[in-house]
Amino acid sequence: MRMDLTNLKHTVAALAMLAGLAGPVAAQDSDQTLLQSLRTAPAEEAAGISSKLEAGWRKSGSAAMDLLLQRGNDALEEGDYALAIDHLTALTDHAPEFAEGWHLRAQAYYRRSLYGPALEDLERTLALNPDQYNAIFGFGTMVQEFGNEARAAELFRMVLEINPHHENARDALDALRREGIGRRL
Repeated sequence: MRMDLTNLKHTVAALAMLAGLAGPVAAQDSDQTLLQSLRTAPAEEAAGISSKLEAGWRKSGSAAMDLLLQRGNDALEEGDYALAIDHLTALTDHAPEFAEGWHLRAQAYYRRSLYGPALEDLERTLALNPDQYNAIFGFGTMVQEFGNEARAAELFRMVLEINPHHENARDALDALRREGIGRRL
């Protein structure tokens, strides 16, 4: 059964007030430590560091907001992009400083071929968390689809500067280089 967006927003607002929502938890110091470790880690340790970092990014500081993120993610995985957008819109309305809500909603918009809103959400994600390498990768993928391969190569390089072990960014950049794009002289 699909809950309409208005009822969902009211439910989230009530849960947020009950939970005493104060905003996302800032874990800047540990994020920076993990990011530095990721940049210098051997390949066999990188996946664990990346998982820990991304798990931290998915924590809003509110059980109610984390539940909306999970429901949005579940709907996204099930291919119900409209429901995912509904859950994630409620999340971004009630926790606008929580970058992962914007990031996940960008993915849902992208999968519905709503590229303008997807780009806007990626920009918001990166304004809140400039180190979110998966959002940068998504932005690069979209830019490449729009035909700006040189800019896409720059974005894939940015991803690799933050996370040198990001295989998708490495593969995308290698493919562009084989086409003669993105090479540094």
